[in-house]
Amino acid sequence: MRMTEIFKQHNPAFSFEFFPPRSRAASERLFRTVAELVPLEAHAVSVTYGAGGTTKERTHELVTRIREDTSFTVVPHLTCVGAGRDETARILDLYVDHGIENIMALRGDPPQNGQAGGETTTAEPATPGQKNPHEAFPYAADLVSFIRKRYPQMGIGVAGFPEGHPQTPNRLAEIEYLKAKVDAGADYICTQLFFDNRDFYDFRERCEIAGIRVPIVAGIMPITTRKGMARMADLAAGSRFPARLLRALERAESDEYVENVGVHWATEQVLDLIDVGVDGVHFYTLNRSDATRRIYDNLGVSSAGRLSRASA
Repeated sequence: MRMTEIFKQHNPAFSFEFFPPRSRAASERLFRTVAELVPLEAHAVSVTYGAGGTTKERTHELVTRIREDTSFTVVPHLTCVGAGRDETARILDLYVDHGIENIMALRGDPPQNGQAGGETTTAEPATPGQKNPHEAFPYAADLVSFIRKRYPQMGIGVAGFPEGHPQTPNRLAEIEYLKAKVDAGADYICTQLFFDNRDFYDFRERCEIAGIRVPIVAGIMPITTRKGMARMADLAAGSRFPARLLRALERAESDEYVENVGVHWATEQVLDLIDVGVDGVHFYTLNRSDATRRIYDNLGVSSAGRLSRASA
């Protein structure tokens, strides 16, 4: 099912994100995680893109396996970096042949140490307006346009940045880049993670002012460890931690309590987002199920379907 249809049927829509495993053993562990999340009845799952070597092949394996072995609507990520038109078309043809109806089109990580771009989450770190004339798709909007023209049946998602993109300090230009992707044919926006809902609401209002009328999905990543929090802070796209959240984390005596704080904070974010009529909530799972399942428990429901009905 295309995401556009999911947004029509579910308010809000809920989705999870996974990244491709680096080994066969990790692949089996990940699929156990996927199986643990199946009862939550999310409306879609996305799979980040490993652009190089065996990781790329495991991306395709994971996408097709989720599509064939679960009831999830699958949204694979696809990036511009290091991608030729023929290779991109080959990947898209593969997905179409397996019944995949949606793609998340991203700029992607720039190459490092001579290697192809690495795994890229919805929270793509590359500069939205950065152009590489040697790439087949210099901008994410170019990739969106290619998909829309060649695969008109495909649903297309793109990334948004509620806290702003650190490499695009001009917030007016940032929204212009986003609107270019929507004008090229994107059906919806999925945002970078954030911890202050006011950033999301401001972003959504600026999109409306710019004439962007597609659904906007809020990206949520619960903090589960101090190490993970530090990693979030180092993300190229940046993360802002409200002082109230920092004070709560400072009181946590161990990572067990850090996770309790993080899950509670994310739960409050989701409840507030539902109350104001968010189009969707996207959970960055980091290939783990515990925190996401606890958030559902805190919300007092057992599935995304009940969440949607409760908020209708």
